[in-house]
Amino acid sequence: FGFRVPDQRSGKIELQYLHEYAGISSSIGLTANPIVNFSGVLGTNVLALGTDISFDTKTGNFTKCNAGFSFTNADLIASLALNEKGDSVNASYYHIVNPSTNTAVGAEVTHSFSTNVNTITVGTQHALDPLTTIKARVNNAGKASALIQHEWRPKSLFTISGEVDTKSIDKSPKVGLALALKP
Repeated sequence: FGFRVPDQRSGKIELQYLHEYAGISSSIGLTANPIVNFSGVLGTNVLALGTDISFDTKTGNFTKCNAGFSFTNADLIASLALNEKGDSVNASYYHIVNPSTNTAVGAEVTHSFSTNVNTITVGTQHALDPLTTIKARVNNAGKASALIQHEWRPKSLFTISGEVDTKSIDKSPKVGLALALKP
């Protein structure tokens, strides 16, 4: 029986700084050729700008480089993000239609520059009662999914979900069950 402290294969050192208008996190792996990570966000409750970057010291390449901007007010959230080292752009919008029933609609548009493929997804949610919510979404590739989620005790959720590819109806739909327990 033996062990090393720190475990050179899984350990890392991380530094974080949190402020009312900023949050910064940086980490480095405890290996001979570590991955260096940096993420940060600046902003307020209304506007925020952030980035997430990873650098491989062995290859000298950035393995991750994402940046985003968001706008939030009482009933909507809108965001724009550049992901995958600038290869894709993502715009999303979430709007609360009726706060009393937690009814909301949302949309997301993603464009990949390398493949020139666009993905458009629209969705909605509605609370049937304070403990039960239904959600549904569909995208331009023909994938439609829905779920019903019930909070049967505080912070413990039971979910039934399904997804179907409307362009390949002959394929079996996906069905899922989930149980999340929180102490």
